[in-house]
Amino acid sequence: MFRVPFLIAIALAIAFGGGLLSTLYALNASAGFGAIRLGAWSAFPLAQTAQADPYAKSHRAKAGRLLLGNAEGLSFTATSDDAGNRLTGTCSYSISGATPAARLWTLYAADNAGMPLSPPAELPSAYNSQTVLRARDGTFTVTLSATAKPGNWLALPDTGAFTLVLTLLDTPAAGSSGLIGLSMPKIDNIGCGNA
Repeated sequence: MFRVPFLIAIALAIAFGGGLLSTLYALNASAGFGAIRLGAWSAFPLAQTAQADPYAKSHRAKAGRLLLGNAEGLSFTATSDDAGNRLTGTCSYSISGATPAARLWTLYAADNAGMPLSPPAELPSAYNSQTVLRARDGTFTVTLSATAKPGNWLALPDTGAFTLVLTLLDTPAAGSSGLIGLSMPKIDNIGCGNA
């Protein structure tokens, strides 16, 4: 007597739950299509435009953050070093080179949700084009580590995986032309643990 309604209820629960889980998985797996990759860095130049695909629009709505307009700038993220290994707080990294032309750029480490990592208040947690120390040729080197290093040092909490976020503001790179010819800073692993 209750067997048929019970089976229907189970089938509906599986269908509803499976659909919900697959949708959440699709939103968490990708920020959309149209990514460009330059070394370890990736960006989604169309994510904030009207031409964005449905996954990018859903990802943007789920995150609840305002993105830069197409003419305002472009955010690059890196989840691995140039060797392809996942960035982790138990290792030290060197970011060296130069950024593409931009009026201003910012660099910080973020968690997997995109929120900036917060070391103790007195330690440096971000750099920008105005505060970084440069060599004579305009290049720079920023060291990311849980322990203090000389020069440009970005403090990392001794935690698990993290993401680097490099945002170029008022840059010609935000337009659709010239993205492939950009040179991005290199990310090198310089030691893990107590090394």
